[in-house]
Amino acid sequence: MKSFIKVMKALSDQNRVKIVKMLQHKTMCVCELRAALEISQPNASKHLKILEEAGLVGYHKDGLWVNYYLKDGVNSPYVASIMGNLKHWLEDDPEIAKLVGKIPFLNREELCRQ
Repeated sequence: MKSFIKVMKALSDQNRVKIVKMLQHKTMCVCELRAALEISQPNASKHLKILEEAGLVGYHKDGLWVNYYLKDGVNSPYVASIMGNLKHWLEDDPEIAKLVGKIPFLNREELCRQ
């Protein structure tokens, strides 16, 4: 039951749900996520850590970049189920649509230099 509760708690925050929805479209770094959500870098990192601990998000380093991506849930039936459903949920939500619309215009080189 603990792993189920961890997944549900991780998705109980609107910024974390927004992060998941953006990561459905593209692997992103913390600077890109921070800029899209208009939150501080420490706050964005905190949200990513919670999502990572729940098994929803993973990361890989590529030189100076730390790229965050969605996990497929191979190690958790709860993650697999929620990720499968979340692909279709909230697609018509105006806040999600606005964030997804920002993704092509986020330039990580510029954002991470700031």
